[in-house]
Amino acid sequence: MPLPDEHPAHDGITRRRMLYGAAAAGAAALLPVPSAHAAPGRKRKVAVLGGGMSGLAAAHELVERGFDVTVFERKALGGKARSIPVEGTGKGGRKDLPGEHGFRFFPGFYRNVPDSMRRTPFPGNANGVHDNMFPLSSTRISRNGGRSDIIVPELTGPDGGGLDLAVLAETLTGLVEQAGALPPEEIGLFVNRFIVYVTSSEERRLGQWENVTWWDYVQAEGKSEDYRAIVARFLTRGLVAVKEKVASTKTVGAMGQAFLLSGIGLGADGGLARMLNAPTNEAWIDPWVSHLRDRGVRFEVGQTVEALEIASGRVRSVRLVDAAGRRRSAAADWFVSAMPVERARALLSPAVLALDPGLESIKDLHTEWMNGLQFFLRRTPDGIPEEVNFMDSPWQLTAVLQSKLWDRDIPAEYGDGNVLDSLSLDISDWDTPGIVYGKPAKQCSPAQVAEEAWAQMKDHLEDTGRSVLPDDLVHSWFLDPAISWDASAGRNSNAEPLMVNTVGSWAKRPHPRTEIPNLFMAGDYVRTGVDLATMEGANESGRAAVNALLDAADSPAEQVQVWPLYQPPELDGLKEIDARRFQAGQPNLFDTK
Repeated sequence: MPLPDEHPAHDGITRRRMLYGAAAAGAAALLPVPSAHAAPGRKRKVAVLGGGMSGLAAAHELVERGFDVTVFERKALGGKARSIPVEGTGKGGRKDLPGEHGFRFFPGFYRNVPDSMRRTPFPGNANGVHDNMFPLSSTRISRNGGRSDIIVPELTGPDGGGLDLAVLAETLTGLVEQAGALPPEEIGLFVNRFIVYVTSSEERRLGQWENVTWWDYVQAEGKSEDYRAIVARFLTRGLVAVKEKVASTKTVGAMGQAFLLSGIGLGADGGLARMLNAPTNEAWIDPWVSHLRDRGVRFEVGQTVEALEIASGRVRSVRLVDAAGRRRSAAADWFVSAMPVERARALLSPAVLALDPGLESIKDLHTEWMNGLQFFLRRTPDGIPEEVNFMDSPWQLTAVLQSKLWDRDIPAEYGDGNVLDSLSLDISDWDTPGIVYGKPAKQCSPAQVAEEAWAQMKDHLEDTGRSVLPDDLVHSWFLDPAISWDASAGRNSNAEPLMVNTVGSWAKRPHPRTEIPNLFMAGDYVRTGVDLATMEGANESGRAAVNALLDAADSPAEQVQVWPLYQPPELDGLKEIDARRFQAGQPNLFDTK
């Protein structure tokens, strides 16, 4: 069911098919042709403004439908998903060590991104880049304060053979501790809140839960510390990088439902979660860009979009500036803005807003920080599986151990030959004071960020007396260069923040099709079924922008397939009841708490 105020996809015979059918019958001369349409024999030009996830997805779909596509990118193709080589670290013919904006994690409910990956060739892979993903087989949910961790599902010894009784014992102990940490009434409360959400109609999700914070929805105030840590903080900051006291319940609930359903094989492209078998650029971005170039897409990197130039009620051209300050204009028939929200705001000139005043609400969207930090290691540490969630860390750290994911010989291929492994972190909370300096990450120098993150991991992994991360393990570290330290101000800035879904933010997010006839919006902040700033949401928005462009261009090309989040049909009846109850001003049938 399309959400209210969305532009639903057209079914059956569309206007453009009628027009082209008439043309085939000899009546094309009677049909008005918009001024932006190209002359006969010339491909219509599309300027894609931004080469991140949404821009690459849009370019992919457009070039396959016969458009002449140029992508203008300010910094680097791939956006927040790209690898970032650590310059100067490669020695003896090796490549530079691979840094990341943050490690790549593909939940099973992603379906739009996997489709693009299947259609991107990769040597030796039957399913293209898609075959470079593989299921995450082990994760550790780590607690501090001497509490046992939960390690699932990998219970084998380090050589992969036989049952590791110590790991099994710790996992069982951790499960019992987690179950015992929450009072029965709090467990019942959370189960009730989850049932209320999954049986809520789309009307209630948008009309009620969009305007309620997750903290209030799960009634975290006054509950036990473990309830607040697990149900409120971990399910928001740890999994979807939003803050529980400002995040929309519509968003957090939708992601929780999607994770649960994909875990039991419903609406999923793969298992619960997948990872890449190599650095992101090698496994995905570089092959994608190469494929698009082969199809005819032109990429102009180092070109910052400075302004949309308006004439006759349309976008005539974009003004570009390069690193040397040289300016020029680039004209096109159609324009897809695929830049992140903080950069798209800069294009909202009075001339643009005069044509579409609704775009001004983009300025009210909120961003937070979620950036990567890599520790390059001299040895592979014991006791760390593929992925670790540091549940009680103030900075809400998650990490992956690359040697257990990549099919690469790290010391032979990267760095100076002394780096045997990489522990790649995502820092999801930059506003909570840490345990070493008592300052939030925003107020720590890069060296302090690294020291603090290392200490928070040790606080979880070494709280029972074992040694997992001895300090001599660290060869070097690399912080996402989007983070810039101002020593005089004692603060960091972030050139690549992440849009987060706060209560009521849905109404402020733009549609893919604007009121400007030849301007379309893509990006993880645009309204999509994946109601979260993710690779999947960005990819879906690129597809939606192309579909809107096809409609506006009266193109005969087939619309791009878009996969919505899976909704179990078994719940349709309860949702229909809830829709009637919501319209009548009544609570959800199960909302008794």
